Amino acid sequence: MAMKNITRKSKLAECAVMCTSPLQKARGLIFRRRIKDEAYLFIFEKEAYVPLHMLFVFFPIDVLYLDGRKKVVEMKECFAPFAFYQPQKKARYVIELPAGTVKISRTRIGDAISF
Repeated sequence: MAMKNITRKSKLAECAVMCTSPLQKARGLIFRRRIKDEAYLFIFEKEAYVPLHMLFVFFPIDVLYLDGRKKVVEMKECFAPFAFYQPQKKARYVIELPAGTVKISRTRIGDAISF
């Protein structure tokens, strides 16, 4: 399934890896070598503050936080390896993308995302 920024008419990823189970969410990108043209989509039952860590992730990524309407409410560009991030907004969906995707796709707060 492709992931697109509807507002900007740009592609975010050719395919999305869905992470819905607790194990998939805990594993995320840990020990992976890289992500190419794919997104990791974390789906939660309801909107919540979703802190992230980059322990044992060896490359930077871009992160989008979406509300229940799939609108971008917060972004973290070039999230560095071994770092932590505490979001300021609640999200129902979290998308992890290759670093630079947000800039290339011109994604901004309030944009609508499809997947």
